[in-house]
Amino acid sequence: MFEASASHAADRRELTAAQRTAVAELLRVSPVADELGRRFAQAGHELHLVGGSVRDALLGRLGNDLDFCTDAHPDETLKVIRGWAESIWETGREFGTIACQRDGLNLEITTFRAEVYDQVSRNPVVQYGTSLTEDLKRRDFTVNAMAVSLPDHRFTDPYGGLADLAAKIIRTPGTPQESFRDDPLRMLRAARFAAQLRFAVHPDVRAAMTGMAGDLDRITAERIRDEFTKLLCGADPITGLRLLVDTGLAERFLPELTGLKLTIDEHAQHKDVYEHTLTVVANAMSMESDGCDFVLRMAALMHDVGKPATKAVGADGRVSFHHHEVVGARLTKNRMKAMRYSKEITSQVVKLVGLHLRFYGYGRGEWTDSAVRRYVTDAGDLLSRLHKLTRSDCTTRNRRKAAQLAADYDALEERIARIAAEEDLARVRPDLDGNAIMELLGVPPGPVVGRAWQHLKELRLERGPLDRDEAEAELLRWAREEGITG
Repeated sequence: MFEASASHAADRRELTAAQRTAVAELLRVSPVADELGRRFAQAGHELHLVGGSVRDALLGRLGNDLDFCTDAHPDETLKVIRGWAESIWETGREFGTIACQRDGLNLEITTFRAEVYDQVSRNPVVQYGTSLTEDLKRRDFTVNAMAVSLPDHRFTDPYGGLADLAAKIIRTPGTPQESFRDDPLRMLRAARFAAQLRFAVHPDVRAAMTGMAGDLDRITAERIRDEFTKLLCGADPITGLRLLVDTGLAERFLPELTGLKLTIDEHAQHKDVYEHTLTVVANAMSMESDGCDFVLRMAALMHDVGKPATKAVGADGRVSFHHHEVVGARLTKNRMKAMRYSKEITSQVVKLVGLHLRFYGYGRGEWTDSAVRRYVTDAGDLLSRLHKLTRSDCTTRNRRKAAQLAADYDALEERIARIAAEEDLARVRPDLDGNAIMELLGVPPGPVVGRAWQHLKELRLERGPLDRDEAEAELLRWAREEGITG
């Protein structure tokens, strides 16, 4: 079913083992893939399963999104699939791609490319190719430069992708300099694949990433953002993050990460903020319950970025970072805005960074019920994430201190649960609504109502629920003090 015709000689045992894995994966999709291949063949065209789909089949993780390449141009592809595909999308037509759906599988069919790049913008300029080998050569890495022909299942591997897959190595089909010169985003993609697949980057590729890091400046923020998001959501983002810092790539689009490598002098010892941050990211990952929580991981990554700007050494030689959470929240907002993250995602990450220190001091018994209410109210729907971030931030090697912090946070969560059972903490509202405020004060809708509402909310946070009479009395007292009523 999966006949090998690899140009690179691969170890026969490795090939056979990979074939067995791929066969099991391809059997599931072959009714659709082979039928599509026969339709292209009858029309006089080639069709090949290609790139990430072949890689994932060999790794035993083929999903429902399949990538194909063909010598047919988009108009010819449309003729082949019309009447067969259940749905068709032409949004990628200008890049030679036609997408369709059949039997629950999402299929993308792209004309062979001999892609060249605008040497100013580094954006791809589509130029159709004439052969499978030419198409494979333009791909980013050898593990993505393999193909399976349909419907005859010939395996094509002209650049040794199978051997690199077996060795878990990220390598480019041509020289890495040529590849990265064509599209500098591939440097970031190498780090992303290292994070997603737990593969090592070949020394030549790593050297080119270091030497050409500055070329990343020509890539749009949106493309960088998308690759970085995939990296941070990978199975091993720590490896990817280290690679970004060590090669200088992080300095091009996330300099705050590199900036965490604070100089530690012999007179002012403090925790290595960079290593601490990577540990916090790993800790946060261990608390995820349903796949990657990007907001939590990003907050863990950025929670201490305010430390370099707030570092101070006291007369006693102790190092402090006063208000680094405030500075860090501002830096995080600016950085995520520059990377074109949505306002909603940015707001969530910024809030977590700004709140991550709020818990400290609870264990000293200083928190009143009012402080607990404010903690919950300020966190809002991010409370669960804030719990996880705060627990993740405990990286001390002092077991006694770690145990005490954990116990303190357990106590806080129990206290939140107790107060929540007595009050509706998730929806702290004033004891009087806007209509009641207007009726009691005899005022129309406007700023006065908003100020009164905020005053009653502060009372609610400070004292807990008030009965109707108490709330009305407090409102009238406030109105007199503000000169609103006589």
